[in-house]
Amino acid sequence: MSPSSPHPAPQPLICVSDVEAASRWYQRLLNVQSAHCGPHYERLVHDGRLIMQLHHWDVEHHHGPIGHRATKPYGNGVLLWFEVDDFDAAIARADELKADFVKPKHRNPPSGSGGPSHWECWLRDPEGYTVVLASPDGSAR
Repeated sequence: MSPSSPHPAPQPLICVSDVEAASRWYQRLLNVQSAHCGPHYERLVHDGRLIMQLHHWDVEHHHGPIGHRATKPYGNGVLLWFEVDDFDAAIARADELKADFVKPKHRNPPSGSGGPSHWECWLRDPEGYTVVLASPDGSAR
């Protein structure tokens, strides 16, 4: 951790078939910007903070392969979870991107108190990873 960061900050990295296309898709969906760009590797940021990384399946760089394209489903047991301040706008962007919606907008928990009391929407990105958009905790009261 850096002295300016009081807690660990997740920086997910996923392997994709087309880094540039995936970058455009995530930039649009999450309203983030490219901080590296290229056909092999991408860093996506929001207000200068790293949000996620994209890596081409077939590029080993100095670390060797990160994953194996033939092993499916991608991200089995992992959800790429993003809290967004513009939840309804993010869902509209997902719709424009023709995202495959797994679970439409719903409250978590479905009723009552407890839990995060926020809105969620689950979808799949073009590579097949499950992406969750979530409103800030407490926003569904």
